[in-house]
Amino acid sequence: MRTNRRKFISTSFAVGASAALPGFSFDQENLKGKFNTLDEILKKPVLKRELFKTPVIIETLELLRLKDTFLCRVRSKDGAVGISVANNDQMKSLYPIFVNRLQPFFIGKDARDLENIIYDVYVYQSNYKMQSLALWVPLATIEFAVLDMLGRISGKSIGELIGKINNRKIAVYQANGERGITAEMTIEHLLKEVGETKAKALKFKVGGRMSNNFEEPKGRTEKLIPLVRKTFGDKMVIYADSNGSYTVEEATRIGRIMEEYKIDFYEEPVPFDWYEETKEVSDKLSIPIAGGEQEPSLHMFRWLIANDALQIVQPDMFYFGGMIRSMKVAMMADAFGKQCTPHISGSGLGYLYMMHFVSAIPNAGPFHEFKGFNEEMPFTCATSSLSSDDGVVTVPSGPGLGIEIDPGYVNKHTTVKV
Repeated sequence: MRTNRRKFISTSFAVGASAALPGFSFDQENLKGKFNTLDEILKKPVLKRELFKTPVIIETLELLRLKDTFLCRVRSKDGAVGISVANNDQMKSLYPIFVNRLQPFFIGKDARDLENIIYDVYVYQSNYKMQSLALWVPLATIEFAVLDMLGRISGKSIGELIGKINNRKIAVYQANGERGITAEMTIEHLLKEVGETKAKALKFKVGGRMSNNFEEPKGRTEKLIPLVRKTFGDKMVIYADSNGSYTVEEATRIGRIMEEYKIDFYEEPVPFDWYEETKEVSDKLSIPIAGGEQEPSLHMFRWLIANDALQIVQPDMFYFGGMIRSMKVAMMADAFGKQCTPHISGSGLGYLYMMHFVSAIPNAGPFHEFKGFNEEMPFTCATSSLSSDDGVVTVPSGPGLGIEIDPGYVNKHTTVKV
């Protein structure tokens, strides 16, 4: 399945717009119209409050810990319970923010108002000053538990709470995150990984990660790009991720090599917060530019979409503060003919949250990252094997998250108090 820029800018809105920041010329009226469109989308509610006729008052909200594994458990006054699994890699540093800055605000609130609560807690105690992972990872952990509880009350999956189910099965791409090894060794590992999942798409790393053009071994990227295409053939969908490795000039040079070998998207060619430079690279290349895994701001996603700096948006469920905020990004992108291929946090049950989100968006990319599931946590799923079957994973359809975590395992955790 071949992708190209034309597919991403084919709607009536997607006239070639220039940047609105200093240093760029632009069609002011056209850009203003785009921003107005996006602002109307941002006003639309995401959570289907109408599914709940009576209040769902949050009585307790707990953060539970077992070594470096964190769970969030929420309970309503009527006894309904929801549980989420945190991004453990981040929460072991951020749990004081959960307990001191977020947890108290939710007690006594009506869970049906979750969308408004998310905004209000952002302002509470000036939490907005901690925007980015410090705030959004703990908040997403709470949101997921509340959505799990609401799903169990309503008998709906999390995806059904935030959208219409568009994707009951998800085709996966096999991601290889290695750097610092030869191109030949990377190919060897990719062949093994793709062989295990039977994925019809893959992603590999280029550059040196936020390295200002430095790479080791030197010349690895120029060798690897053609070698990946030669090894896997023209039918394989291939993505490349720079993780902000390059300056504009080098990102453009590498991007032109990718175009020559028909790479299907180019992720984060320059550092993630180089907004004007991202647009500059995007304007110079025909390959679709993907990004957004590190983006903390709805307002900046609005800018990136209106200015056509990205053709594929990649909010991370944890890093961006949950599914409701991420759904707003997907809705904005959809209005301009852009795809959403969310980033996945690797620890905990990040992939499962991503699956539920992808199930509910209308503009999901054709393939989504697969990192497997947490094999250390005992849980069951009655509606999906949660494994890659010839490159496809079935989204759980049970209520809430669609899994049951072993109660004995949950009980081994202790309440976190700071």
